[in-house]
Amino acid sequence: MGLKKNDVPVGEADEEAVRQLHAEGLGRNEIARRIGRAQRTVSVIAARLGLTFDITMTEEATRHRVAQLAEKRAILADALTDDALRLSAQLWEPAKVFNIGGKDNEYTEQAVPEPPAADKRALMAAAIAAAAQSLRLVPPETDTQGLAAVDQWLRGMLGGGEAPAE
Repeated sequence: MGLKKNDVPVGEADEEAVRQLHAEGLGRNEIARRIGRAQRTVSVIAARLGLTFDITMTEEATRHRVAQLAEKRAILADALTDDALRLSAQLWEPAKVFNIGGKDNEYTEQAVPEPPAADKRALMAAAIAAAAQSLRLVPPETDTQGLAAVDQWLRGMLGGGEAPAE
C-alpha cells in the first residue's frame, strides 16, 4: 500500500510550487488542487514564505451571502407575522368542537360561535410565539423600549406571569 501525497512530509518542492503558482496569481484552493495538498497545508506553506492571497472574492461572496440570509429572515418574519394575525383572528371565528368517548368510543362534534377558552389560550400562545419570533428575526429599528416591553409581556403570557402595567 503506497503513501498518499498528504502522508508525505512537506518539502522544498512543495514550497517552490506554492511560490511559483502564487506568483502566477493562483488562489489557495487552485494551488492545493494542482500540487495535491490540502488547502490548510498550502496556507501554512504560504504563511511561512510570507505570501498572502487576495481575499476580495471571498469578502464579496460573504457580503452577498449575509445579504441573502437577511432577506430570508425578513421573508420568514413576514410569514410569521401573517401567521400571528391568522391565529389571532381564529379567536373570534366560529369553530367546531369534538369529542371521542363513551362506552362505544363514539365521535361527536358541535359547531360553536367561537372556540372554547382552552382553545383560545392555545391559539393565543401560538400567535404570541409567531409574533415574538418575527420580532426576533427582524426587530424594529427604532422602538427598542417598546420591543423590550413586548418581550417582557410575551414572556409573562407564556410563562404564566402578568402583563406589565400600562
